[in-house]
Amino acid sequence: MTPTLVRQHPPRTGAVPRVDLRARARDWSEIQERMLVPLYEAVYERLDVGPATRLLGLGCGSGLALLMAASRGAAVTGVDTCADRLALARERLLPDQQREPRARADNRIVHGSPARAARADAYTVVTAFEPIGCLAGDAEELGDLLAEAVPLAGRGAAVVLAGWGPPERCATASVLRVAAKLAEPLRGAGTWRPTDRDDLERVAARAGLRPDGSGRVACPFGYADADSAVRGLKSTGLFDPAVTATDQAQVDKELAEALHPYQRRDGTVWMPNVFRYLVARTP
Repeated sequence: MTPTLVRQHPPRTGAVPRVDLRARARDWSEIQERMLVPLYEAVYERLDVGPATRLLGLGCGSGLALLMAASRGAAVTGVDTCADRLALARERLLPDQQREPRARADNRIVHGSPARAARADAYTVVTAFEPIGCLAGDAEELGDLLAEAVPLAGRGAAVVLAGWGPPERCATASVLRVAAKLAEPLRGAGTWRPTDRDDLERVAARAGLRPDGSGRVACPFGYADADSAVRGLKSTGLFDPAVTATDQAQVDKELAEALHPYQRRDGTVWMPNVFRYLVARTP
């Protein structure tokens, strides 16, 4: 090959570039987050998510996937470590009851560890929609989240993991290699790595989960113009190691150049991608 380029947490390099976190969260919510909507829809349809579903979303970001599950009648809880994205998720998921009297009162947004999201009745679905398979250490980080989240789910509950598809099926892979090249001096966790087709199965096995099917979903990244593409991709955090190793201007310049082959005559940017998901079951 995370390509929505999707990185909802700070980079694991230890050094975090200075950014306007509130603006980044808004760019994520308004530009990038929607790129994985086909993935969310495919999973919810396969699992028949509805009023009987109690869903825990790990790395929920600004809550679009949660909102889609809630619109199907599910009771949703979202967990993330990014306060600015969670503020946007609360606006979406926890509306004023006087204005939205039919909104479920048991929807929740939790900042921090999945362990803080425990509820009286166990979750029936756990989702980890942030795709792994492009950053060193991302599989281990997902494993840590599952170690805390799986005990909150009921027996036989569905746990959904997502990952990047093969690099040859992901146009955004070539753009991510720009980040890898610029971040090369760091050579640590948080830098780019090639996708392995068994990433999801290995994570599930380490978490003690039983695979119960998988699928692939086309999730093209489409942007109104090159500026929107740069802002959207940077909002994922995948380019933070590159910014740390070089500087913001250099990253912006090389990112814009890498996007040029995918810019159409009308100025829009279009990059076909394929993502993979695995459905696993708790013991």
